[in-house]
Amino acid sequence: MTIATASTSYPVRLEIDYPDRELNRATSALRAFTALPIMVVVCLVSWGRSSGLLTLPVGLMLLFRRKYPRWWFDWHVELKRFETRAFSYALLLDDRYPSTELEQGVHLTVDYPDAERDLNRWLPLVKWFLAIPHYLILAVLMVGVILASIGAWFVVVFTGRYPHRLFGYVVGVLRWESRVEGYAFTLVTDRYPPFRLAP
Repeated sequence: MTIATASTSYPVRLEIDYPDRELNRATSALRAFTALPIMVVVCLVSWGRSSGLLTLPVGLMLLFRRKYPRWWFDWHVELKRFETRAFSYALLLDDRYPSTELEQGVHLTVDYPDAERDLNRWLPLVKWFLAIPHYLILAVLMVGVILASIGAWFVVVFTGRYPHRLFGYVVGVLRWESRVEGYAFTLVTDRYPPFRLAP
C-alpha cells in the first residue's frame, strides 16, 4: 500500500499489517488474560496524557514560546506507538506480544511540525473543544470495535483467521482516534481531522 506524501496526507497516519497467516488460537482464546499485564503498563504510562498533564506543557510552550521541542514530540509519538501495539494485541489484530520498542506490524507516522509556521499559538486553548464532534462519533464507533472484536474472537479461535472486513473497520477506528489525538492532545497539527476511517 502506498502512503501519500506528507504534504497531501494528514500529518498523523496509521497502518496495521493484516496478519496473512494463521493466528495462534490458544493465545487468542485467552487474550483477555494475556493482554492484562501490558494493558496495565499502558494505563500507567499513558495516564499523564489522558489526564491532560502532558498536553498542558506543550500547549503552554506553543502559546508563550511558539516551540514544540523535538524530544517532547518524539516521546509523545513513541508512547502512542506503544499504546497502539498494545491495543492491537488486545483487539486480536496481532498475536505477537507487544514490544515496548520494536515497530512490529503497527506503523504510526507523525509529521514533526514547525511550531512557528505550522501551528497557531492560540489554537491549543480550544482544540479539545473543537474535537467534541469526533469524540461523540468515536464513542459510537468504539462500541462497534468492541462488538467486532467479540465477533472476531470467535472466528479467530475456530479458524485462526481475522475477518478482513472487521480488521479494516477496527484499524480504521484506531486510525481515526490517532488523528483526533494528534490534533487535540498531542497538538502536532492544526488541520482538523477528517471524519473517515480510511487513510
